[in-house]
Amino acid sequence: MRTLLMIFLLGMLAAVGYFAYSAMAVEGEPIPTEGYVALALGAAFSVVVGIGLMILLFFSSRRGYDEPPHFR
Repeated sequence: MRTLLMIFLLGMLAAVGYFAYSAMAVEGEPIPTEGYVALALGAAFSVVVGIGLMILLFFSSRRGYDEPPHFR
């Protein structure tokens, strides 16, 4: 069973490697300036959302909102 899983996972790894290589080897025009701007804005937005969620996580943990309820 373990051998079958390893063969399957290595096959998936090979398929992903082939797909990544074939995607990088495509000839075509370079990304226009608008594409780089959109890429930068999307990455910056993702970082801001991630930082905001981490801040909310730590705020929630410090305030005790993550503790189980205490019934009397």
